[in-house]
Amino acid sequence: MKTYMPKASEVDRRWYLVDAEGKVLGRLATEIANILRGKNKPEYTPHMDMGDFVVVVNADKLVVTGKKEQQKLYRRHTGYPSGLREVPYERMMATHPERVLEKAVRGMLPKNSLGRAMFRKLKVYAGPNHKHEAQKPEKIEL
Repeated sequence: MKTYMPKASEVDRRWYLVDAEGKVLGRLATEIANILRGKNKPEYTPHMDMGDFVVVVNADKLVVTGKKEQQKLYRRHTGYPSGLREVPYERMMATHPERVLEKAVRGMLPKNSLGRAMFRKLKVYAGPNHKHEAQKPEKIEL
């Protein structure tokens, strides 16, 4: 008996279209992260990029539960002394709604070059239009 190890050339990449309207942020992000990693495929291998491409539309219509809309903060540091910058969820949704989903999904992927390669396959758009019609993404309900 031999264990089957897929080769990079054998990976079948597909395109999926997800409508984020009315979906809960964290629950949608976990499903998208699983597709980007390839965990939905029977030939999943942890050390390879087996995932598919995901196009998300209507990211500006995501919902969060509880009081997160008023209390959630996005923090980053400039690298300089006292350089902590905080942006509330409400302002982030008003200015860059696609970044909210991108940050949620990025946090669920591996923190290495493999995770960065997986993240590049995520395309998020605030409105209902996207520029990936040529790839003929199949619409899935998550």
